[in-house]
Amino acid sequence: MDDSQAFPLGVSDARQGPGGAPGSRVRVAVYAPGVATLEVAYQAPGQSWRLQTLSKLANGVHQGVVDGFPVGSRYGFLAAPKDQAAATGDEVLPLAVPTVDFDDDGSRQPLLLDPYGRAVDERDGFLTSVRMSSDFDWGSDGKPNIPWRNTIVYEAHVRGQSMLHPDIPQALRGTYAGMAHPAMIEHLTGLGITALQLLPVHFHLDEPHLQNLGLTNYWGYNTAAFFAPHPAYATKAAQEAGPQAVQDEFKGMVKLLHAAGIEVILDVVYNHTAEGGPDGTTLSFRGLGEQKYYRTDGNGKYIDTTGCGNTLNFGEPRVVQLVLDSLRYWVDEFHIDGFRFDLAVTLCRNAANEFDPRHPFLAAVAADPELSRVKLIAEPWDVGYGGWQTGRFPVGWVDWNDHYRDAVRSFWLADRAALDNGGRGGSVARLADALSGSASLFEPSGRSRLASLNYITSHDGFTMTDLVSYDRKHNEANGEQNRDGHGDNRSYNHGFEGRTEDEGILTRRAQSKRNLMASLMISLGVPMITAGDELGRTQQGNNNAYCQDNPLTWVDWTSTPESHAMLRSTKRVIRLRNEFLAAQPHDYPVRDARSYLYWYDRAGQPMSMERWNDNGNRVVQLLLGSDDGHVAGLIVVNGGSEDIEVTLPQVTNDDGTGKRLFDLRLTTSELHDRRQGALVASGEPDEVQAHTINIYRT
Repeated sequence: MDDSQAFPLGVSDARQGPGGAPGSRVRVAVYAPGVATLEVAYQAPGQSWRLQTLSKLANGVHQGVVDGFPVGSRYGFLAAPKDQAAATGDEVLPLAVPTVDFDDDGSRQPLLLDPYGRAVDERDGFLTSVRMSSDFDWGSDGKPNIPWRNTIVYEAHVRGQSMLHPDIPQALRGTYAGMAHPAMIEHLTGLGITALQLLPVHFHLDEPHLQNLGLTNYWGYNTAAFFAPHPAYATKAAQEAGPQAVQDEFKGMVKLLHAAGIEVILDVVYNHTAEGGPDGTTLSFRGLGEQKYYRTDGNGKYIDTTGCGNTLNFGEPRVVQLVLDSLRYWVDEFHIDGFRFDLAVTLCRNAANEFDPRHPFLAAVAADPELSRVKLIAEPWDVGYGGWQTGRFPVGWVDWNDHYRDAVRSFWLADRAALDNGGRGGSVARLADALSGSASLFEPSGRSRLASLNYITSHDGFTMTDLVSYDRKHNEANGEQNRDGHGDNRSYNHGFEGRTEDEGILTRRAQSKRNLMASLMISLGVPMITAGDELGRTQQGNNNAYCQDNPLTWVDWTSTPESHAMLRSTKRVIRLRNEFLAAQPHDYPVRDARSYLYWYDRAGQPMSMERWNDNGNRVVQLLLGSDDGHVAGLIVVNGGSEDIEVTLPQVTNDDGTGKRLFDLRLTTSELHDRRQGALVASGEPDEVQAHTINIYRT
């Protein structure tokens, strides 16, 4: 039998005829090109372990029909490498990999996870894959299908989001069920969130060096099984009930979030696996065929473009198939609405290890009737040669925009630090480019400004509160002598490093946070908020808290005057964004966005090149209009250190009579708070305080 006759990889039902409950007769197939003989070891619930040798097919696939393998069975693979085959025949020799007891006589053999395993069981001190049922009552569940232009992404950690929430029962905190608790859904919908982006929920493991330090990989970017939900995020009751209950709890979370109109996006890690470098733990892929699953230099040496010891080989069709099958599974089985691809450049490197925007993986996703319809978000870099590729992903993808992040941070924080210390800040040009969707970055790829996922903070780096409270990273708790984490944060402590009771400093910090959040929400593109920024969450200066599973990283729900004020301000600017979008044509801003954006200087005159290039100019006015002459609003930015008087642009009413009136709907200055609602006529002067954004509606 050749490979073209192989059944789907993994475990599939071999019962005769359609319908009925899953049977105990299955087909098992695995791509294991690095082994001569492959056996499946399996244990039906309540039964002893059994072994069966799989037939070797062409092109590295081993498969067979196995009886006595009902839903809930645990299993794994036992492999003899090719270089042992001639000497040992059918005998399977122990390998230098983790071993487990599975025979009645106590013999020990290596056991490898199924790359297509739907769940991972950790009982008895070792890992096994588990056969699962897909039964679940989805009822009338339907995907929200929020257009990109109306999407507001909220990046959160399943565990950290609810661990400290006082209105969520203790048994549900830090779990899938906790994420879908009415109190959490009320917070998300009240804030205006449309898409919940979860940090990795695939089954993952802690790196050995973290275990030695007594720490864990809290973020979870160390995947060991691409089809299995992480069981530790389920409630204790579900974990005790077994993998099926864990899976059902996850699906229940998605169902409830969908009912509230919230999409679910998964942060997925297909660029490397938890097996680490060549001397790491063999769990699955390395034992089945490392020279095919991992990228090597032709001499067997690993090529690492991830910084994690290994790199999945997307020049190998079976690896591309594995990832595509995994993505489809999460869309079909769990009703997932989209994916954010960690180190996505690695997934698009060709045989020469170069990024290719026409890579077969990208082409396959674009051609797939299911995957092409979900939200696709790229982290557009990795750590290999030519790793930075922001703006170069193809149509259908949205890129994390680090240009945006750096421009907004620089204008409101790094430049302000320079101004406060007697220096000179940068011009308003970079901020204006960010506010208008970084068009020059994305248009060459054939995409609109909606291809820019705008963010100021993410899980990786300072929180928004820490951005305005620390000049330096403080990662000592990570056990690496503060050597880890980014050094270039473009942050500003406003005169004191860390916590302070100085009211003046606290006031300036609060204003800077409002400037950052307002900038995020008035920008063209897709905004992403990091969980807790709307509440003033701090990590005490740790900008690489990947190994901190404790209150340092958990969202603090304690209500204080400061957290209440930040939450209120965030809600207000999100509401303004939504009101503005509701008044725009359905294709805004995909059409010629230039027809919507009109830039003016402090005097209310169109911005000249001289003003754009003036590094001392920190003032700009942005009139939001349309190509039919309608005016929707006005944004005035004063990034300077002095209060100023600006002349609003001269705009007449739609019928051409009289001056247009502008209603000051939001200002990021506390001192100006009392002026909200004030009416100002176009062409007339108005005061804008230092380091402030004023937002007017007509």
